[in-house]
Amino acid sequence: MSHPEQSRHLTTVIPGPESQALTNRRAAAVARGVGTTMPVYAARAGGGIVEDVDGNRLIDLGSGIAVTTIGNSSARVVEAVRSQVAEFTHTCFMVTPYEGYVAVAEALNRLTPVRGEKRSALFNSGSEAVENAVKIARSYTHKPAVVAFDHAYHGRTNLTMALTAKVMPYKHGFGPFAPEVYRAPLSYPFRDAEFGKELATDGELAAERAITVMDKQIGADNLAAVIIEPIQGEGGFIVPAEGFLPALLDWCRANNVVFIADEVQTGFARTGAMFACEHEGIDPDLIVTAKGIAGGLPLSAVTGRAEIMDSPHVSGLGGTYGGNPVACAAALATIETIESDGLVARAQHIGQLMKDRLGRLQAEDDRIGDVRGRGAMIAVELVKPGSTEPDAELTKALCAAAHSAGVIVLSCGTYGNVLRFLPPLSISDELLLEGLDVIELVLRDL
Repeated sequence: MSHPEQSRHLTTVIPGPESQALTNRRAAAVARGVGTTMPVYAARAGGGIVEDVDGNRLIDLGSGIAVTTIGNSSARVVEAVRSQVAEFTHTCFMVTPYEGYVAVAEALNRLTPVRGEKRSALFNSGSEAVENAVKIARSYTHKPAVVAFDHAYHGRTNLTMALTAKVMPYKHGFGPFAPEVYRAPLSYPFRDAEFGKELATDGELAAERAITVMDKQIGADNLAAVIIEPIQGEGGFIVPAEGFLPALLDWCRANNVVFIADEVQTGFARTGAMFACEHEGIDPDLIVTAKGIAGGLPLSAVTGRAEIMDSPHVSGLGGTYGGNPVACAAALATIETIESDGLVARAQHIGQLMKDRLGRLQAEDDRIGDVRGRGAMIAVELVKPGSTEPDAELTKALCAAAHSAGVIVLSCGTYGNVLRFLPPLSISDELLLEGLDVIELVLRDL
């Protein structure tokens, strides 16, 4: 196993001829609806670098959308996967089970900030885990309705599209969607400031606004679950005002409503805590995890209070591939890597580096409306100069220029105006700062 050299290097324009040839093959073979951020094709990756088929080495500030948190070819994961593949690739846990699934469930029960006795169930994708969390909540409460929040993203399956707030590209033309899904206002400090400083800074006040909507429009007697990302991902890396999440949780507990934390993007050390819920000391009823769970292999989970998790009937949960043995081996190696290599502290360090650098840039450039996030999950919200009006065109141009310069960055946000940074925790400080140098130079040029 050899990582690519840990330096940014462009041997061709982006995309190079080999990537362009693959793009042409792709156009004839792959459905048009599958989009890509960059027209380059990966050949090797590791540390903080993705090397393409033309030999270009790109600084990775995206981690495959927060999946390769510990790097694209982490040594423990590679070894664990090789070892498991040699034994067996599949038997189906629902037919002849195996220890790996049980061991992952035990690890999740140990790590997740859910109080009391816990249980876990394993699935394949974040969307699938979210759907199962809703199934479990409905089974436990015998109530139908679910509340999600403004700017939320929970997936691309039918139920999770209903939970997701943004129509393009996720929902347009794909309805009708699952019923009994409602939406409440989120605490979005940067935008809430337009309605007064108190709402922007007082999470309990913002929670009152949401609770009023839930009480009036749905009613607690009809509400099975509230689902929320502790820090929103696709919606723009929105960190709610302090007190918002605890107030929601208190209301849920008082009204027999299951509180589901969607930690698909925020879990596994990404935010400078093992789970983002820990930043506010909340203990959800159910936690949904995926993305960073298994070093790049498809795996997801729902972990929660035993009485809730055990409410569905036997065989009510499952799936042919759920908790695949190779993915379970990767997950155990991923968790060992995070704990043994001190990656929670590493995420905190990366967050400080990014916030310091981007904060200085914000002080000089009034197109940067907000710098926010936690740990290695930081965002810049771009606006028209001196205003709060979103600037999606600037964001698009900035991403395109960064890509051409050999830096992988992603955009997000309801208004398409947020630049998000999700570097792997295996990236060096030097590469991270060089990537931010490129962003700064590009922003000046624009």
